[in-house]
Amino acid sequence: MSPIDQNVIISLQGVSLVRDGVPLLFGIDWQVVRGQHWAVLGPNGSGKTTLLRLVAGYVQPTEGTVQVFGRTFGQVDLRALRRRIGWVSPAMADRLHSSDPALDVVIGGLFASVGLFYEHPTDEDRAKAASLLDAMGCGHLAGRRFGVLSQGERQRVLLARALMCDPSLLVLDEPAAGLDVGAREDLLESLEVLTSAAEGPTVLMITHHLEEIVPGFSHALLLCAGRVLADGPRDVALTAPHVSEAMGVDLEVVERDGRLWSIVRRNAG
Repeated sequence: MSPIDQNVIISLQGVSLVRDGVPLLFGIDWQVVRGQHWAVLGPNGSGKTTLLRLVAGYVQPTEGTVQVFGRTFGQVDLRALRRRIGWVSPAMADRLHSSDPALDVVIGGLFASVGLFYEHPTDEDRAKAASLLDAMGCGHLAGRRFGVLSQGERQRVLLARALMCDPSLLVLDEPAAGLDVGAREDLLESLEVLTSAAEGPTVLMITHHLEEIVPGFSHALLLCAGRVLADGPRDVALTAPHVSEAMGVDLEVVERDGRLWSIVRRNAG
């Protein structure tokens, strides 16, 4: 048996996926190395969420090899693997109890529970949850009921919840979806802190928007119709020709203060 390379977090080789006779992913080759943080972009239906659900072990490939943390799918207990992966999406908020205080919502991430009915968190657990809320810029929300928080505040609480079990890999599925500009920028500030942390998890973020890729995201994977159109360092992968081809519109890509922005080119006349 070959030794496990501890620096390789994800390795996909020739991965394809067909569901109910419909091909969703085609021949995906992708490697994520420790120290990298990746943005995953593409239009609706390009396979972004499907790909990361596959990485997290929720779906199995039809063809190809998937290795996460050096373990090959088909030879590993996926339940144990998933305990090392945090997942955050706006839909998660609907599954939580609106009457629970934000601090309890975060603590629930330690037990993968909704509510704290049978769990017995320690003082250390509560202190850790409070510290994570502080790190996400929302420590003042600890005692506030989850149901009265704004959507942006909920997303930052969910980030803290996902970090409660010290995941090795954190998947963010369109975390800024539906947020107004102010709430989005607050969330992105939290993501910049997270991706800059020396001992933090590897972060993968699904997004439709270049401007949501804060400087801490070092790499990008660009999908189009279930295929990899470009991948690598974000300045290499997210060029105007690549992004224009993926999105089906002629775009200019500009960089401002370490963030990329897309501008539609309009023909004169």
